[in-house]
Amino acid sequence: MATDYDAPRKNEEDQSEESIEELKARRHDKNSGKVDEDETEAAESFELPGADLSNEELAIEVKPKQEDEFTCMSCFLVHHRSQLADEKKMICRDCA
Repeated sequence: MATDYDAPRKNEEDQSEESIEELKARRHDKNSGKVDEDETEAAESFELPGADLSNEELAIEVKPKQEDEFTCMSCFLVHHRSQLADEKKMICRDCA
């Protein structure tokens, strides 16, 4: 970027006065902080919980709990028996 060394230089007081004036002008501009976005277009892209997914098919096969698995009573995830930390409480190692 070329620099014009012959141009008059501004001192720090002039620069600070300009910036204060610019800030005051921006403060009075009420629309400066707003973003132009159509609410209906933005809402169409969101999936709401409880949406009707009756036409969708699962891409994975869901299997029932196996004999060597247990359901943790804290996080309610199904783990292998090797992850069992407390047999009485049926809690996994992660939750223990």
